[in-house]
Amino acid sequence: MRTRYLLYIAIAILIVSCTSSTNNDSSQTTYRIATLKGPSSMGMIKLIDSLKSSSSSKIEVIILNEPIQVRKMMLDGTADFAILPTTMAAIVYNKGMDYQLVGIPVWGTLSLLGTDSTIAQWSQLKGKRIHVMAKGMTPDVMFRFLLLKNGVNPDTDVAIDYSFPTHIDMANAVAAGKVELGVLSEPLASQVLQKRSNVRLIFDFNDEWFKQQGSPIAFTAFMVRKDIAKNNRALVEEIANGYEKSSVWVNQNPDSAADLMVKYEVLPNREVALQAIPRANLKFVRAREIKSQIDDFLNVFYQMNPDIVGGKMPDEDFIY
Repeated sequence: MRTRYLLYIAIAILIVSCTSSTNNDSSQTTYRIATLKGPSSMGMIKLIDSLKSSSSSKIEVIILNEPIQVRKMMLDGTADFAILPTTMAAIVYNKGMDYQLVGIPVWGTLSLLGTDSTIAQWSQLKGKRIHVMAKGMTPDVMFRFLLLKNGVNPDTDVAIDYSFPTHIDMANAVAAGKVELGVLSEPLASQVLQKRSNVRLIFDFNDEWFKQQGSPIAFTAFMVRKDIAKNNRALVEEIANGYEKSSVWVNQNPDSAADLMVKYEVLPNREVALQAIPRANLKFVRAREIKSQIDDFLNVFYQMNPDIVGGKMPDEDFIY
């Protein structure tokens, strides 16, 4: 009888111990932010530094090279917060993945660079070969849209070349003199301009988009898992506020920001960082405050190629 009694006590202690351990594990939850090397992490560099300097932080920032890597983390559920192109955010949402759009932290980073010093107007691109990465994706569709708006037919008036499919491939090709005209994003555009003195910025797509649409390019999306948005709004606000303040700090303190970007290997050197910061259009704005701008931006892509936003416009629940 005594043996049975002691066995019950042991089982009870084990249950309490397991429960306590489970609760303790829950309190130690780590939230992961998947971001991209480039403007996305440039804007949040002060936040990244603060989180990495804190021994008690439960927020981990993972800096990745390509949007597809961010999407993979969203697919397998390891990204609690994610930063990726707004068009890809629409695809993710329309495919049924449980994320919502919190804010737009980057407002257009694409430009046309080249060594051709004769081009001052869009019409002067006629008959030229222009290299563009990522056929059918944001840079390609945006360039085609701007060509059409400026009276240039992308299918007959110019030759669009997709020989260099990624941003890095394109930057290397322009830097090596293999490309006379190419569409590049920041900070790679600044890196190329630093390496080659005969390359110049011909058209800034953000400026050109504003001329046509009357608003800046809602280029990059900051997203959160729906369950976190529903159950831990304080955390969402904490991170969004931190991201917003970080972007302001970067624009106001470019020298200190450049040092941090080099420290965390977001950019290769201070000179590139100092050139890229003003060109990266860093400004965190809550999605709920600019819903019409986001809709207008996505609608352009939907009209050009519905697949680039997931086959349909996102519904009302897209915005956090």
